[in-house]
Amino acid sequence: MKFLMTYASAPKAAPPTPEFMAAIGQFTEEMMKAGVVLMTGGLVRPTKGTQVRFAKGQFSVTDGPFPETKELIDGFALIRSDSMQSAIDVARRFMAIAGDGEGEILQVFDAADEPIGPR
Repeated sequence: MKFLMTYASAPKAAPPTPEFMAAIGQFTEEMMKAGVVLMTGGLVRPTKGTQVRFAKGQFSVTDGPFPETKELIDGFALIRSDSMQSAIDVARRFMAIAGDGEGEILQVFDAADEPIGPR
């Protein structure tokens, strides 16, 4: 199964140190070599983003900047895992390094996999 994991650091988190970046890099490399992490990346702030919307038959595009919100995602990882519990274990290890913050774990629909739980 594949899962999309997101992470947002706690508000007012300190800027990352070189040691922090090295620890995250080492964890990511370990997980990629193990075949768990398939892809990972950070996201730019909303000042550089574009919002798209489809409502009442109309498609619209709005370029940033957008007001800062509490629900910004700092990064993501696409992982391969045998179960939701395994994905949670990977998230626990990552967050022990990344520090205070929150995220989501969403199963990626794949025709070869049965989704976990209700839709």
